[in-house]
Amino acid sequence: MILATAGHVDHGKTTLLHALTGVDADTLKEEKSRGLTIEPGFIYPTTASGAELGFIDVPGHERFVHNMLSGVAGVDGALLIIACDDGVMPQTREHLAILTLLSIPVVAVVLTKTDLASDEQILARQREAEALGEGAPVFSVCARQATGVEALSIWLERRAGEWQTRPAPGRFRHAIDRAFSKKGAGVVVTGTVVDGRVEQGDSLWLLPREIRVRVRGLRRQNQPAEAAHRGDRCALNLAGIERESLKRGDWLVDAPEPPASSQRIDVMLKLLPTLERDALHWTPVHIHMGAAHLTGRLGLLEAPTLAPGGQALAQLTLDQPVHACCGDRFVIRSQSADETLGGGRVLDPWPPRRGARRPERLAYLTTLQAALAAGAAEREDGFAPTLKALAAPQPGGISLDELSSTLNRGVERLAAQAKAQGLTLLRAASESRAFDPIHLEALARTLIEALETFHAESPSEVGMERDRLRRWVAPGWNVALFRRWLEGLIASKSVDAQGPFIKSPHHQVALDEADQALSQTLLPLLANQFDPPRVRDLAQAYHLDEPRVREVLHANARLGRLFQLRKDHFYPPETLAQLSEIIERLACEHGAIRAADYRDRTGVGRKLAIAQLEFFDQVGYTRRVRDARQLRQPGMWH
Repeated sequence: MILATAGHVDHGKTTLLHALTGVDADTLKEEKSRGLTIEPGFIYPTTASGAELGFIDVPGHERFVHNMLSGVAGVDGALLIIACDDGVMPQTREHLAILTLLSIPVVAVVLTKTDLASDEQILARQREAEALGEGAPVFSVCARQATGVEALSIWLERRAGEWQTRPAPGRFRHAIDRAFSKKGAGVVVTGTVVDGRVEQGDSLWLLPREIRVRVRGLRRQNQPAEAAHRGDRCALNLAGIERESLKRGDWLVDAPEPPASSQRIDVMLKLLPTLERDALHWTPVHIHMGAAHLTGRLGLLEAPTLAPGGQALAQLTLDQPVHACCGDRFVIRSQSADETLGGGRVLDPWPPRRGARRPERLAYLTTLQAALAAGAAEREDGFAPTLKALAAPQPGGISLDELSSTLNRGVERLAAQAKAQGLTLLRAASESRAFDPIHLEALARTLIEALETFHAESPSEVGMERDRLRRWVAPGWNVALFRRWLEGLIASKSVDAQGPFIKSPHHQVALDEADQALSQTLLPLLANQFDPPRVRDLAQAYHLDEPRVREVLHANARLGRLFQLRKDHFYPPETLAQLSEIIERLACEHGAIRAADYRDRTGVGRKLAIAQLEFFDQVGYTRRVRDARQLRQPGMWH
């Protein structure tokens, strides 16, 4: 259990911790000379029962509130310190407000300097403490004379023994508040483990610089350890990074790819009720998030103003990029950084560039806020019902890849939870999306209606090419994802595939007797040739009218019996299947298909080889990548 001190400057926070632990938390020379805490100090005493207990001594002076904020990020509770001779002071209330905004409970109120106050003053302070602590126990101590310290120590040790380690349902995230070089070890960073677990040897991303680093060693609660988990105060010895590349406010995260940083973050904001004025849209503010101190502007999404004590959806526009996840807590202070205005929780760290105030967008954020309020971030399956709620109003589904970064959960875990919630999962290439089945059923009906319309307008056409169909019914979809969904419709016999074309199952195209008779003459002449005769050659060889030959070949192409590669070159499907086998062998042998290799293997001229390869590109069988081609749909022609 990690506890922070909170209270006004010179109310005895550091002295109290010294009396409890025997350790002086003020280690800086300037702290010694000035007699006040500037940077947070960390103490991990050894308790008689073996319970894990740690203290963070945070600054009380108003000039160092930003350091106080970096110290309390990730602690389990706070000791509210009030000096009996002074009573409740401005920083006492500000620290208490910050604890409330960060959802850090006050576990006990400690009245210090009882030797400097009368019995009446102590009694008055006890009444104040009971009101501020909202049910937390109150202890009266004189740290210099050790009066009352033992009772507080016994209570803290018992409370630490009862403390349940918070679950770590997400991937590892570590907020860096210090970085230094240590002789014989190299680069060391310290901070709080916000979520997940880390072990020696793990590879992590340093954000926002997106540098890959390795954990050479670690210390947990100031002791050597093999692993650390959520809530731990942790020091990591890193390999693969220079000290100059690190600063306070950076993050270490475990992810397959580095999550993108953002300069716009959608949040749920609550203002302090003690403010004397409304917050206005686009107000300049200081933002404290994790160990980072940032500047930016406050954008209100639901109204142009927000009254003191009010709560509303908002967007923070930052002056520099930052890493964040849904559920992260933050505090905002005034432009001059002399007053705390409010705080809240991050909802979406990657909002869309447009439509921030659209009703559907606000509903999306409200759903995330409801999930956080229900404790979703604290449970491994906490966001599972949220996936269903988010997908319900989204005809295009929800991206599990984007939500993986937003919610700090693995894609596979989200996919399993989406399936358990009855959502339909589509995965292709680098995208995974979850859909409410109702939307996919509606889209299938739209697709079938689109095919019926096409057949009615073009009865001689065999069907629609796959990508043309996608642009008609689902223009916003990823190509690979649409093809994967289409495969399901083909498998269920909802539609038929004829080569690269899709048609209704009952649609038939037929030739009249004259066209059919001429087709029986022409089609065998095109078979089993990688360089078949062109229209002019066929007309001259059989003394036929060239336009008539071209018309019949086009009619067969509409039936799917032939494919037109260029103006006068027609190929039967069997020939294209043979060419596709050559392409797949080249891809297997060389990893890519180069035009020269394909030309040599087929024996056709370079121009015709390029025309054939471009045809396979157009139907989605291959994709050109610089001077070569990659195979996209193996087996498409078999």
